[in-house]
Amino acid sequence: MADEITKAQIIIHKEIPAKIIFEDEWYLAFHNISHEAPTHFLVIPKKHIFHISAAEDDDESLLGHLMIAGKKFAADLGLNKGYRVVVNEGLDGGQSVYHVHFHVP
Repeated sequence: MADEITKAQIIIHKEIPAKIIFEDEWYLAFHNISHEAPTHFLVIPKKHIFHISAAEDDDESLLGHLMIAGKKFAADLGLNKGYRVVVNEGLDGGQSVYHVHFHVP
């Protein structure tokens, strides 16, 4: 599984279309195609991290950057009454795409 090209990587490389909210050198934020809420977007790092437990100490800044980005885009999209930030970890945790990503539904 670690060598598989993930859907997240394909979106990062613009090989399939996505409704991109924002992109910089560290991450990409886009609306989830199979949304579970009226507003549901993903924030994914461009660096491939297989799952959150595989993150290294030097990924701390990157992962913090993703959290702040999620907060900013939630506010920009009018989610001022509350929202969730979800990271699924491993098969038992519901992870189906093996590239760390934050759901903001």
